[in-house]
Amino acid sequence: MYLSESEEIVALIVAALIVVGFVIQTYQEIKTTVAEEKAKHAQKKADEEKVKQLIEYLDTKNELIQTVLRTQKKIDQEK
Repeated sequence: MYLSESEEIVALIVAALIVVGFVIQTYQEIKTTVAEEKAKHAQKKADEEKVKQLIEYLDTKNELIQTVLRTQKKIDQEK
C-alpha cells in the first residue's frame, strides 16, 4: 500500500506530534521528580535541625538536673 504525498505529510506531522508529546511529557515528569526530591531534601534538613535542637535541649536539661542533684547532695552532706 502506497500513501499519497498529502497522506505522507499528515503521517509525518502526526509522528512528529507524538514525539513532541513524549518529549514534553518526559520533561514534565523529570521536573516533577526534581521538585519532589528537593522537597524531600528540604524536609530531611528540617528534620535534622529539629533533632539537633532536641538533643541540645536534652543535654541542657540533663546538665541542669545534674547540677540540682549535686547541690542537693552538698546540702545533705552539710546537715
